[in-house]
Amino acid sequence: MTRNLNTKQSSAVKQYSNETVYTILFFISFAHLLNDLIQGIIPSIYPILKQNYGLTFSEIGLITFAFQLTASILQPFIGYYTDKYPKPYSQVYGMGFTALGIIILSFANNLNWIIVSSIIIGIGSAIFHTESGRISNLASGGKLGLAQSIFQTGGNFGSALAPLAVAFIVIPNSQKYLLWFFIASTIGIGVLSRIANWYKIHLIQKNTKKNIVESKHKLSNNKVKWVIGILLVIIFSKFIYSASLSSFYTFYLIEKFHLSIQQSQFHMFIYLFAYMIGTILGGPLGDKIGRIYIIWFSVFGAAPFALLLPYASLFYTDVLIIIIGFIMASAFPAIIVYAQELVPHKLGMISGLFYGFSFGMAAIGSASLGILADYTSIQYVFLVCSFLPLIGGICYFLPNLNKRQNDNFKEGDLELNIQFNKN
Repeated sequence: MTRNLNTKQSSAVKQYSNETVYTILFFISFAHLLNDLIQGIIPSIYPILKQNYGLTFSEIGLITFAFQLTASILQPFIGYYTDKYPKPYSQVYGMGFTALGIIILSFANNLNWIIVSSIIIGIGSAIFHTESGRISNLASGGKLGLAQSIFQTGGNFGSALAPLAVAFIVIPNSQKYLLWFFIASTIGIGVLSRIANWYKIHLIQKNTKKNIVESKHKLSNNKVKWVIGILLVIIFSKFIYSASLSSFYTFYLIEKFHLSIQQSQFHMFIYLFAYMIGTILGGPLGDKIGRIYIIWFSVFGAAPFALLLPYASLFYTDVLIIIIGFIMASAFPAIIVYAQELVPHKLGMISGLFYGFSFGMAAIGSASLGILADYTSIQYVFLVCSFLPLIGGICYFLPNLNKRQNDNFKEGDLELNIQFNKN
C-alpha cells in the first residue's frame, strides 16, 4: 500500500515538474468560478438592499469597503505565512467562511448584519485567492500566463453569472433565496478538497518553487521594488475604475437610461462577460508576445473608450463597455505573472500582495465614490472616473522581462526611466 502511494506521488511530481497539469488548472478555475459567483452576489444585490433598507450610496460603498478591505489586509499576511508554513487545506477553510457569510447575508435585515456577512465572505475570499495564485503557478508547467488566464477566467465567469443569478433567483422572490448559493459553496469545498490532496503531494519536494520558476532578470532588489511600485500604481488606476463599474454601474444605467433593476443586471452581465473574454486571451498572449506589451495595450487601449463612456447612448454604452472590459481585463494575468517573475521564490506573498492591493483599491474606491455620488450624482462619478485609466500610463517605464538575457533590458535603462519618472 505504501509502495503504491509512493509510486503515485512520484508520478504526480514528475507530471508536475514537466507538464502543465490541466486537470488541476480547470479544477482551480471552477473553484474560482464558485468563489467569485458568491462574491459577485454582494454588488449584484445592491439595488435590492438600497430599495429594501433605504441605504445611501455612501452606505453601499461602505459594504464594498468592508468586504474588499478585509480581503486586502489579510491576503499579503496569509501569503507571507503560507510561503513559510504551507497549508494545503487552507482553501477549504476559506470556502467554509464564504458559506457562512452567504447564510448570514440571506437573513441580514439591517446594514450592520450586511457588513458582518460581507466581512466574513471577504475572509474566505482572501484565503482562497492567495493560495490559488500559488497552486496555479505550481500546475503551470512553465506556461505561467496560460495558467493564470485559466484561473482568472473561472473567477470572471463567476462574477458575470452573479447578476444573472440574482436577476432570475433573488429579484423575483426575496433576499432569503440567497440561500441557494450555499449549494455553490458546498460544491466548492468538495472541489478544493481534491485540489488540496494534489497540493499536499507536491509539498514533499523541498525545492518545488525553484524548479518551476527561476529568475529571468538580474535586477537589484531596489530596482525590483521600483518595478513592483509601478505595477501597484497600474493596479490603483485599474481597480478604482473597476470599482465604479462593479459597485455603481447598475445604478448608472438605472439613473441615466431609466432601466429596471432586472434590466440593469443584464447590461452588467455584458460588461462582466467581456471582462472574462479579455482574461482568457490576456495570459496566453502575454506568454507569446511578452507581458509588457499586453500591459501597455490594456492601459493605452482602454483610456480613450473610458473617456467616451459618459457621453454615449445606451446602445453605444454597451459597445464601449464591451471594449473597455475586454481590454482592461487582458492585463491582470500578465501583471500577476510579471510580478511573480520578479520575485519567483515568494509566490504566496506576491499573489497576496497584488490580489490584496487590488481588493484594497476597490474598497477605497467604492467608499470614496459612494460619498461622491451622494453629494453629486452617479453620472458625475462616471465622468470623474473616466480619467482614471490615464494614470496607468506609468507602465511605459516597465522593463521587458521576456527578452533573452544577452540582449535583455539594461539596468541603466531602468535607472533612466525611474529618474525621468521622478522629474
